[in-house]
Amino acid sequence: MHYVGVDLAWGRQRPTGIAVLDATGRLVHVAAVLTDDEIPGAVAPFAADECVVAFDAPLIVTNPTGNRPAEAALNRDFARFEAGAHPSNTGKPELAHPRAAALSAELGLDLDPHSAATRRALEVYPHPATIALFRLGRTLKYKNKPGRTLETMRAELAMLTELLEGLATADPPLHLADHDDWRSLVAAVRGAGRKSELRVAEDQVDAVVCAYVALLADQRPDRVTLYGDHDTGYILTPTLPAGHQPSPRLPDPLADPVARAARDYAELRPSLVPAAEAAVELVTGLLDDAGINYLAVTGRAKTIASFAAKVGRFLAAAPDADPLTDMTDLVGVRVVAYVHGDVDAVATLLHEELDVHDDRDLGEETASQGRFGYASRHLQARLRPDAQPLHP
Repeated sequence: MHYVGVDLAWGRQRPTGIAVLDATGRLVHVAAVLTDDEIPGAVAPFAADECVVAFDAPLIVTNPTGNRPAEAALNRDFARFEAGAHPSNTGKPELAHPRAAALSAELGLDLDPHSAATRRALEVYPHPATIALFRLGRTLKYKNKPGRTLETMRAELAMLTELLEGLATADPPLHLADHDDWRSLVAAVRGAGRKSELRVAEDQVDAVVCAYVALLADQRPDRVTLYGDHDTGYILTPTLPAGHQPSPRLPDPLADPVARAARDYAELRPSLVPAAEAAVELVTGLLDDAGINYLAVTGRAKTIASFAAKVGRFLAAAPDADPLTDMTDLVGVRVVAYVHGDVDAVATLLHEELDVHDDRDLGEETASQGRFGYASRHLQARLRPDAQPLHP
């Protein structure tokens, strides 16, 4: 089974993004093609057997003017998040015979969203999908619009790549980070020096969103909503969470200190990933040298989604603080021990070897509240000044 995302370009000579996931949510292909003639050849190897191909483009258009019923319905939910759909009608020459429908016919795909066919197409839309998947207050501003700077667009698209990577632990999961072409794509986003370079990357990132929506629709149909129908046209997207509300509208997306901090962290995080790996290596070496038994030592650089969720609370308590320097858990290491005594031994060792600023016994705190918990010590620590030259 393959789930194919096609971010179809509006023009026939502009890049179209294509992404393919397997049944486990693992990325197997991501690329861009320049012409419609190339699309069937790029998709066909993954659509020969069971597949769902999700197009970010109208599939079925019958109304001569205005919106389709699907767009009107979707806009009632998502327009306030700046994720509404543009009108599709046959009065637009490019939609008199929708290209996505023609490509689907060439590939032999069924367009009925309720079909039990093993090879089918869906119409999806990345903007509302990201609002629902990531509980965004408004759309990420990575599209090239008047007044948007390269810096803002680059930071917003980088944030989207991080959010997508964060779906590795979702249900169903999306596995991107171990694919060479994805890593190259993320590097291209972060290193883009022109808006045109971002555009090529943007199409492929949007295609990944489309492919994930296809996977979600197939494996978790209870988590998607169909706007419209097969007769008049439809758009399928992840269901908007109940009670989710848009964030306040701001003239400049970077004027919001929470949004600005999240975007700054998106730029910083790639440098924290090797720091997290080095921290795991350091702690593992300390434990081994001390002869302390442990089950596992793992670490991580805080995800952008986790940072964004916490930074609002942090700034509310300390509005003049700098989250990138004052938040103390951007890099974390977890040691899983076998017995209670080893938990204390690990904490004692880290007190001896590191500069510990805080040490909380969360197991005791949980017990004092009358709740069940496991032995857990949370330390905030940094390298001692004399050790920093050894671990730059």
